[in-house]
Amino acid sequence: MVATRLMMLLICFLAAATSGLVEAGSPTFFFTWNVTYGTISPLGIPQQGILINGQFPGPNINSTTNDNLVINVFNKLDEPFLLTWPGIQHKKNSWQDGVLGTNCPIPPGKNYTYYLQVKDQIGSYIYHPSTGFHRAAGGFGGLCIHSRSVVPVPYNRFVEDDFTLLIGDWYTRSHVELGKQLDSGKLLGKPDGVLINGKSGRLDYDSDGKGDNEPLFTMKAGKVYKYRICNVGVKTSLNFRIQGHTMKLVEMEGSHVVQNEYESLDVHVGQCFTVLVTANQDPKDYYLIASTRFTRTVITTTAIVRYSDSKGLASPDLPKAPVGWDWSLNQFRSFRWNLTASAARPNPQGSFHYGGIPINRTIRLANTAHLVNGKVRFAVNGVSYVNSETPLKFAEYYGIPEEVFKYNVISDKPADEIENVTLQPNVMDATYKAFMEIVLENRQNTMQSWILDGYAFFAVGMEPGTWNPDKRKSYNLIDAVSRYTIQVFPNCWAAILVSMDNAGMWNLRSNIWERNYLGQQLYLSVRLHKRSLRDEYNMPDNALLCGIVANMSKPTPYSLQ
Repeated sequence: MVATRLMMLLICFLAAATSGLVEAGSPTFFFTWNVTYGTISPLGIPQQGILINGQFPGPNINSTTNDNLVINVFNKLDEPFLLTWPGIQHKKNSWQDGVLGTNCPIPPGKNYTYYLQVKDQIGSYIYHPSTGFHRAAGGFGGLCIHSRSVVPVPYNRFVEDDFTLLIGDWYTRSHVELGKQLDSGKLLGKPDGVLINGKSGRLDYDSDGKGDNEPLFTMKAGKVYKYRICNVGVKTSLNFRIQGHTMKLVEMEGSHVVQNEYESLDVHVGQCFTVLVTANQDPKDYYLIASTRFTRTVITTTAIVRYSDSKGLASPDLPKAPVGWDWSLNQFRSFRWNLTASAARPNPQGSFHYGGIPINRTIRLANTAHLVNGKVRFAVNGVSYVNSETPLKFAEYYGIPEEVFKYNVISDKPADEIENVTLQPNVMDATYKAFMEIVLENRQNTMQSWILDGYAFFAVGMEPGTWNPDKRKSYNLIDAVSRYTIQVFPNCWAAILVSMDNAGMWNLRSNIWERNYLGQQLYLSVRLHKRSLRDEYNMPDNALLCGIVANMSKPTPYSLQ
């Protein structure tokens, strides 16, 4: 039995290696994940959750730069399912992105194997479902990528321990109910609570000082610990702080940063930070605190971190969260890329000189809300995205895009007033290796959070008001952080610079999942005039087929030409 399993794994690896999906010579790790429903009670109310191998949140993946990850996902739900890997750049390989524009969902009772290589990356990441409203039910987890031992990091890598903290808002309604509510034209409203690693804490102890407030983590006095903090919620920005301790920010979304000390950090939906915490306080219990930001009513949850020789309970006096989004904007401005760190850097190599690269194209994208047949829809430059039965990348690969979508249904510049909205797939052409400026304009009174799959970009500017070319004078063209998400404050704009050096079909979407679900997303098609394996991998042999390509013969594969 063992020999048979080893042979199966070997065959799986060889098939992947020959198709270019894993890199020979780099370590390969295999995972089998069973996705099921299960009863969970994170807010004390039993509800249906989505579990991976019986766990909520799902398993934490620990990997090292250049590792190959082979993840076989068995869908045991009663509906289609997909996982996506935000921030993992999938070089030349949008087939593994795990969104409906590039993958067919895994049917109930079936499985699909992802082949990922975390190449030239370090840092704290997450994975989560991308189908329907599954993200609000679970199925998410942490993905940590450690630096290779031969590559120095700008701090002592030998920390005492490495903790992953998944914080996020939570609703007690099921993902089915939440989806139906959005389909009916009603938005979700405020969350019912906030979770830390799948649990909601309270400020009291049982008579024995333990009970539900058993420590989430334990620290030894005098030691240094790495905390990886990610917002896995669906809607709400959160502020995170550790009672009595400061946090030294060392990495965010794959980049080493200038190491400032923070008493608290605003973590917007989809974002991740890595901090170092020194256990230098009196030996007792302390609270880890996550509370909502920019909400009318502040919701707070806690967890306990305990010194190993604790001599007392945590104080009920919690440090207060900041007030107002201007504080958060100033914190964004304090983030700076560490230009002296020897670690993974985004392509093109040497792009820490990004400020001197000529901009080939500027795209301005405005998010707006509309009523369509009496129901709320969200749009980008007047188009509210709808998924097609055939993934967009499949239609493009098979040479039949016109049967599924049209390119460039929106212009590079939004109208001053967007009154009408259309519902359709939204795909923009992007020239391979062009250096683009993308300006995200938030014309609403709510927080926005965006992610661009397959890329790291430079978050160079963010200000209130309306963008115009003169605003480039305010850009940080020296040490803006290379990252993959960006928040946009109410009635503000944010500008990013990105080299379109990763061929494929890539999702630019709202991290606010009700907005994503109701149309605030699009795809960038980075195409080549000459198809070559040097620039993009072929569709994998194990790809699930659906829509109009389900019964079509596969096109002639790319070659090394």
